[in-house]
Amino acid sequence: MDHSEAIQLQAAVKYVLGELSPVQRDDYEEHYFDCAECAIDIKALATFADTTREVLRQEKASQLAKDLVPARGGWLRWLQPVVAIPAMAVLLLMLGYESFVSVPHWKTLATQSAAPRVLSMFSLITANTRSSDSLAFRVPQYEPFGLYIDVPTDAAYQAYLLRLVDPKGQTRILRALSYEEAQKTQVVEVNPDRSPGAYQIGVLGLSNKDSDPGKAAILATMKFSVEFSK
Repeated sequence: MDHSEAIQLQAAVKYVLGELSPVQRDDYEEHYFDCAECAIDIKALATFADTTREVLRQEKASQLAKDLVPARGGWLRWLQPVVAIPAMAVLLLMLGYESFVSVPHWKTLATQSAAPRVLSMFSLITANTRSSDSLAFRVPQYEPFGLYIDVPTDAAYQAYLLRLVDPKGQTRILRALSYEEAQKTQVVEVNPDRSPGAYQIGVLGLSNKDSDPGKAAILATMKFSVEFSK
């Protein structure tokens, strides 16, 4: 997905609302990791959504307190707040407004936000698979992060698997790739949850997509460790 397609699709809005299909979500994530403008838009929308949720919470508490107090009569009634359009409806209208993310105020607010809902990104492109040293990444506990990976390709292999091994020795496949897809830098998501320590991502080569993964050739092993920030 290129930038013009992202704008036409209003991908930033739909990404925050969870309205993209899995394929569109993956394509957009691959784009915005490399696009500063889209990254700022995502931060702005995420910040606005967080702010709106807080307003909703306070509004609910205020309404509950008001319901517990007898209504005032007479001419003082006009001083009471008028029930507004539900905040969530306002949120949806604002998110649907195509030029919302271009308002400087929200971009400034997003830049200053302490906890934008955007993945922290690290690179394994320079990882030396022949060295015993590994890269160390410091991340907040329970928060996932993204990794840039270059896949070593070989014409003998038409399919590739990216396999993650965590500190407990458990493995899972992060992504399956065709030979054409493997030509591009990949972005994968890792969620360490409660498991800091040594990780590694193995690149497996398959002669074709139907080959037995258990017999796949190991083309590269990228090591890294995860530390939790306090």
